[in-house]
Amino acid sequence: MNNEPLVYIDGEYYPKSEAKVSVYDHGFLYGDGVFEGIRAYNGVVFKLKEHLKRLYNSAKTIMLNIPLSMEEMEKAVIETLKKNNLKDAYIRLIVTRGVGDLGLDPRKCGKPSVIIIAEPMLTLHGGELKEKGIRAIITWVRRDPIDATSHEVKTLNYMNSILAKLEANNAGVDEAICLDTKGHVSEGAAENLFIVKDGKVYTPPMTTGALAGITRNVIIDLARKLGYEVYEKNITPVELFNADEVFLTGTAAEVVPVREINGRTIGDGKPGPVTKRLQEEFAKLTRSGTEGTRIE
Repeated sequence: MNNEPLVYIDGEYYPKSEAKVSVYDHGFLYGDGVFEGIRAYNGVVFKLKEHLKRLYNSAKTIMLNIPLSMEEMEKAVIETLKKNNLKDAYIRLIVTRGVGDLGLDPRKCGKPSVIIIAEPMLTLHGGELKEKGIRAIITWVRRDPIDATSHEVKTLNYMNSILAKLEANNAGVDEAICLDTKGHVSEGAAENLFIVKDGKVYTPPMTTGALAGITRNVIIDLARKLGYEVYEKNITPVELFNADEVFLTGTAAEVVPVREINGRTIGDGKPGPVTKRLQEEFAKLTRSGTEGTRIE
């Protein structure tokens, strides 16, 4: 019996080993497309509508006409999870420009292609790292500015983040933190960033080129409901080093404490009380079944 995951490609399902796209697809040739990483917890796709809204906003920005309506896309995601019999899953939703020629001109691409991959839960920095905190560096790789391939738009072009991750790997640490072109903190290689100072919570604004993260928005709402003051502001490396707490957020990462940056210990070198409380509340929320779309 074949237990391979089934991958949705343009309305059809293929076993993982047979799921392929053309080498002439502009998503492959040029990173010309958009994507979302989404999670399902206990039979509920967490914040699915919010992820789809961001996907369609990203597509609009790069003038990519998604061939499915948002409602049809939602049904396709749910059906892919059902076919794979998954209640807890990581979902990768991709829309490429489609098959064209070797030139750049998007007009040569006939029809965009939709791909949905659903597999058992993917967790970045899980287990002990989530409990004890990760080590990071500020990388030389600057976040692309907002008038370039900004991470405000979640495209398939992730070379900026890959270069940052390579630097973290070379330094023997868990994560890279990117600055913007003015030297302010932007975000991690694939996560949003928060600091805590004197009981207040701060996060960089979108003007640094950071992504308007779904998990970021959830954490901002949770923190305010818990009584913390939350502010968007430019954060300097000095403020980062001297924060009481630093943590990263993202769909795959969830909420991850940072205990060291460029050899500087953050706070007392352990996850702080605000971070731990937000970790707990986020875990409760994702398992509550109230913040998403049911698979059944």
